[in-house]
Amino acid sequence: MYILAPSILAADFSRLGEEVRTVADAGAEYIHLDVMDGAFVPSISFGMPVIQKLRPVTDKVFDVHMMVEEPGRYVADIKKAGADLICVHQEACRHLDRTLNQIRECGCKAAVALNPATPVETLSCVLKEADMFLIMSVNPGFGGQKFIPYTLKKIRKLRAMLNEAGLSTDIQVDGGISAANVRDVLDAGANVIVAGSAVFKNDAAANTREFLEIFSRYQER
Repeated sequence: MYILAPSILAADFSRLGEEVRTVADAGAEYIHLDVMDGAFVPSISFGMPVIQKLRPVTDKVFDVHMMVEEPGRYVADIKKAGADLICVHQEACRHLDRTLNQIRECGCKAAVALNPATPVETLSCVLKEADMFLIMSVNPGFGGQKFIPYTLKKIRKLRAMLNEAGLSTDIQVDGGISAANVRDVLDAGANVIVAGSAVFKNDAAANTREFLEIFSRYQER
């Protein structure tokens, strides 16, 4: 199953609820929310109050990407704000296994993200502990960056590792994905696609439908 997760970091923050409703009504199944702390990444974005205010807008999956140092400190509050899935960075967790347990114990799905230069082999011990893995295809912290080509090899490697372990775990990819290059990402083995600028620039509803049409045609091949 192929899933689109529009990243609200690229949305118009002056009408954020409307933007979320637009992509949800157009068929997006996930809403991707980037929480940044200004320490793990250079930028500061938003936190629990914004997530909480957006939660009544839609019943779509709130996919919260925690770009923060030691995210385990905030898991319970993020869940309370409305998260369905919490993704933490391997590089930001001193005790990754413990953090994943925290996420599951609070009732959320757990995911692990990797920065572009972090080898996928670092996930070998937690392959069975996560509901999703996120391969960053740009360096995290800013929207609108160009896709890093070598991350396709990482996606293929991770999918091979999961297949070898008998797992069909979701692989999400985030950064620089557009309608022009998304097929390459799907070919590599990803099935959950984060898109920010490519969705929210100009007509968000039309852009969402374009991605979903690509997914539909790809699945029918």
